Formats: sequence, structure tokens, C-alpha cells
Amino acid sequence: MNFSLITGSAVSLSALGLALWASLPAAAQEIDSGEDSVRVEETIIVTSTAQTNEAEANAARTAGGADVVSHDEYADRFLVSMRDTLAFSPGVYTQPRYGQEIRISIRGSGISRGFHMRGLTLLQDGAPINLADDNGDFQELEPIFFDHLEVYRGANALRFGSGTLGGAINGVTPTGETAPGLYVRGDVGSFETYRGLVSGGVDSGRWDAWGAVSADTSEGGRDHASRNSYRFHGNVGYDVTDNVETRFYLSLNNINQELPGALNRNDALNNPSKGNFVGDQARDINSIRVQNQTRFDLGEGDLAVGVWLNSKELYHPIFQVIDFQSLDRGVWGRYEWEKGPFAFTLGAEAREGETDAKRFVNINCARGAQIFEADQSAWTANVYGEGRYSPTDKLTLIAGAIVAQGEREQKLFRPTAAFGTADFEEISPKFGALYQATPDIQLYANYSRSAEFPGMGEVAQIASFVPIDAQTAWTFEVGSRGSAGIAEWDVSLYSADVEGEFLQFTVGPDIPASTFNADETTHAGIEAGLSLDFTDWLTLRQVYQYSDFKFEGDAQYGDNALPVIPEHVYRAELRFSGDRFTVAPNLEWVVDGPWSDYRNTTRTDGYSLLGVTASWSATDKIDFFVDGRNLADENAVGDVSAVIIATPASVIYNPVERRSVFGGIRARF
Repeated sequence: MNFSLITGSAVSLSALGLALWASLPAAAQEIDSGEDSVRVEETIIVTSTAQTNEAEANAARTAGGADVVSHDEYADRFLVSMRDTLAFSPGVYTQPRYGQEIRISIRGSGISRGFHMRGLTLLQDGAPINLADDNGDFQELEPIFFDHLEVYRGANALRFGSGTLGGAINGVTPTGETAPGLYVRGDVGSFETYRGLVSGGVDSGRWDAWGAVSADTSEGGRDHASRNSYRFHGNVGYDVTDNVETRFYLSLNNINQELPGALNRNDALNNPSKGNFVGDQARDINSIRVQNQTRFDLGEGDLAVGVWLNSKELYHPIFQVIDFQSLDRGVWGRYEWEKGPFAFTLGAEAREGETDAKRFVNINCARGAQIFEADQSAWTANVYGEGRYSPTDKLTLIAGAIVAQGEREQKLFRPTAAFGTADFEEISPKFGALYQATPDIQLYANYSRSAEFPGMGEVAQIASFVPIDAQTAWTFEVGSRGSAGIAEWDVSLYSADVEGEFLQFTVGPDIPASTFNADETTHAGIEAGLSLDFTDWLTLRQVYQYSDFKFEGDAQYGDNALPVIPEHVYRAELRFSGDRFTVAPNLEWVVDGPWSDYRNTTRTDGYSLLGVTASWSATDKIDFFVDGRNLADENAVGDVSAVIIATPASVIYNPVERRSVFGGIRARF
């Protein structure tokens, strides 16, 4: 083991939202704050920290890397993608490509996926966003809606039924109990960007409701990068009895994004606004998601069960017009019990989905002749359990396992008849220890296995399925979180021995990458967060990420470094706070850029990006804010799609965000 130090339209969405807001003035008179409601004065989306506090308590019981990102940590930022919410979450690598398209990776998950994402379980209110084959579009998570995000890295995400190398991220939305009243937000800024949010909640004793409508439009920072989206998310909760609570959720997404594509290195550095107009490439998503979650208080134990249904249309003109319609559904359950020094968690989760997959010749974004048709189906299921024993007040020993099964099936009708199927089954144990050194300092260690099954895109690269195996890894992790004096920290060191890592390389411009299993690779690194509260009015927030990812004696690549993710990434924010204002200059520093290819012939340069956020409370109900990015107008390569050998003509680079300024207003009534 290497341990280097390492489907709705805009009209329908708006109508749904307006129906909710119409009921607010009368219902607002009935709001019951309750004894558990903690009021905060800031005009942010939530007015109670109850949900966040519970999430932080769960993270503190985890013998490994886990943290909670609350809404007020990113409220002053312009929120276009998950990067804007997770920028200061230790160990989470986020890099914009364009618009809402980003690379998101934890511990090198999905390291060579040049589009969408893999290797992570993304959830909203506890139910997976991932499709049944584990692939997914993170654009369906609207960051402006969240109360908080729970980030569980690696095998620490077992409580969400995740057994992946990267772990899980769960976006939790407000309820009528945590966010009563009316909240509005409007943003405007560079590249003809406009973004708005209206949300509201009511709490009326045994039932509560919350809902939000958002709209976003922008020409983007590059040619052919315009986007617009309309979204609704809401939930209604009801206390069936004093011990039983049920909550129904509804999400509607209408997302349209032009794709500017990648650039060669010269254009990325010298003409970063350039875009690709060939084929009028785009990715348009319409989705409807319904879910329910019911919780039972059983005294010493708590049982939560959930069910969801997701209907999605993807219209995606690239090298061909990809026209997919999918229907996914799933169920999950989790029982948590604790008595004296013993506690355990037992859960299960299952997803099943079908996709009507069609592809056409791309004639400037329109369907030409049909060249592909298939019925694709997938299911993924797991059962997991974790036991915890505390022999002393300070020490907790943990052991658990997740058993996962999956199947991928394709009936191909065009261009030729063919049938493919693949089955997978893996068992992933974990062992850990958590030591409470002081009331404010924790030490932890764990050793765990992870397993990821290939998605439909990996096994169905040709008419017949290709022999892609599961990716597995054993990961050792040690770390600490806590506070002392002016310092608060969250630091993990990890090393993962990976077998059969899914790696991809581009075989031609605008053609999806092919996938293969590598032999042995290692992912080692440091995930560190450190906050220093110098005074009541001055705080320095920092995250540092060290990533040492490489082949191990590979027949073709030897001990070469894996491309895409740089070794060192540092972000910092120095926040000055007054009675009614905050000013926070920030820095992102990539010491040296990542390798662009598996041969390690070409490496991008490092860069530094300077920005600033600020806010001013005009009244106790109205705030103004500003978010300036890349203020020095640095030109650099941000994201890379891996190839075997990079050349000056390789179209694999996405530039960093261009200089931009956004501002807006928040108000609560």
C-alpha cells in the first residue's frame, strides 16, 4: 500500500409556484415557531438551524471524512453550480467547464470522465439522483434551493447506501418548519446573466409545506454557451402521530444548455471566449421527480423508509443527436438503533430503470436519419449494516459492510439486432475507530473496501457488451476534526489501492470516450480544511487538497501519474465582518496544472484566481451582495479531458472562468 504524504415548461413551473405563494399571506398568520426553532437574523433561505444541527451531529459520529455545508456559508456567492456550494468542502474537487457543467470528484472518483459524472452517489433529501446504472446529471440538483449539503467521503457514506470510491453528497432542502415565510432573491451580472428565486414555507401544527421556483438565464462566458433553466421543488410534511412523520416531495426541471465544447491549448489560453458552433451542440433536460419519506420513532430506534419515481427526457445533440427517455424508480429504508454502548444501522436501497435510447444524425441540433435504437434497462441494489461499540466514553469501534448487486441489459434494434447483459456482485467491508480525545477534538481511522459497477455507457460501447468489470478499492484513512483556541479543522489522509479503475480516452473530437479497466492504480492524498477566527470580525477559511494518483507498474504506462486532477489545490477566504456588512477576498491557487495524457508528455500550467464577495444588510429583512470572480482576468486551463498522448492540436481543454461580477438582493418577509 502506498501512503505518500501527500417535463415541465416555464409556464407550468411558474403556475405551480404561484399557486403556492397565493396561500402564503393567510397561512403565514398560523406559523408556529416551536421551541426547537432557532431564529437567525440574516436574510438567508432558512430561519432555523435544526436540520443543519442534526446533520452535523451525524457527521461527528463518523469515523472518517465527513462535513456539512450550511446555506449561510455560500449565501453571498452567485449560485450557478455545485461548485459554488462545495468550494470550501475539504476533499471535494470541483472545476467548471462551462455554465452548470462542472467536474466533481472526491478521491479521484470519475477521474477521466470528461462529461457528466460518475463514482459519486448524489442525493436530494436522501433519495439518489443517480439513475439505476449509477450515472447521472448533477444539473438536476439546484444549489440555490438547499438548506445544507452533507458530504461523506469514501466508505464513510455507507449510511446513504453508497459503496463508491468517492462517497456521497446529499442536498437537503428546507421545510415549512425550518423556513417559514416568504424569501426572494434576485441576481444579475456579467454575460447578460439573470437569476431569480422565490420560495416560501408555512408551518401549521401537524402539517407544514415549503416550495421554491427558480429561473436562470445567461449568455455564458464563451461563445455558444447560453443557458436557461426553470425549476420547481417543494415538499409537504404531515405528522400522522406523535411518532410518525411523512413527507412528499416534487421536483420539476427544465434545463437548456448550449455546449461550447473543449478547445485546443492555444485557444484555451489566448482565446478563452471561443466556442464550437458545429452541430449546434446542446444538452436539454426535462424531468419530473416525485418522492416520499416516512419516519417512525420506535423509542430506542428510528426507522426511515422512502420511495421515488423520476421521469426524464434528455435531448443531447453532440456528434449525434442523443434522444433518451428514461423512467427510474426506487425504494430505500434505514433503521438506526442505540442503547448503552451499542448502536447499529441497517439499511437497503434498490433502483430500477428503463431507457428508450435513440440516436440520430445531427443536422444543426435537429434529428436527421435514425441510426441507433435500443431498450436499455438497469437495476442496482444493496444491503448494508454497521455496528458501533463504545467500550469507553471516548472510544467507539465500528465494523460494517455493504453487499451490492447490479444488472445492465440492452436490446438493440438498430443498426443491427443484438442483445447484451452483464451482472455484478460485490461485498465491501469496513472497519473503523473514533476517539474523542477532548470534548472538542476527535481522532479517527478506518480501512474499507469500495466497489463501483460500470454504467450503460461503459458496457454498451459497441453493439455487443464489452467485458468491463467492477472497479474495486481498499482505502486506508486517518484523520482528525475539532477546534482549539482560534482554530477549527477537518483533516484526512487516505491511500486507496484501486483494481480495475475505469479509465477513458478520447478517440476523436466530440466523440464520447471509450472505457477500459486499468490494472492497478493508487489514489493517495490529503483533504484539509482549516478555519482561524482571529477576532469577532476577522476569519480566515482555507481548504487544501493534495492528490497523488498514479499507475502501479502498468504494462503500458509504468508508474505514470494519472491525468486530469492537479497535485495541489488551495483555496482561501479572508472574511471581514461588521454589524451590517461583510467583505471577503478569496484566492484559488493551483500550483502546477494536471497532466493532460496518460503518457505524461504534456502538463498544463498552474494559476491563481482572485475574487471577492461582499454583503450589506440594508435592514433586518433586506441584504445586498456582490460576487467578483477572476478579477485579475487570468487566462488558464481549468479542466482537461484525458487522452493517450496530447498534442498541440488536442481539443481537450476548458478554460477557467472569465472575469465576471455578479450582484443581487435577498429579502425575507
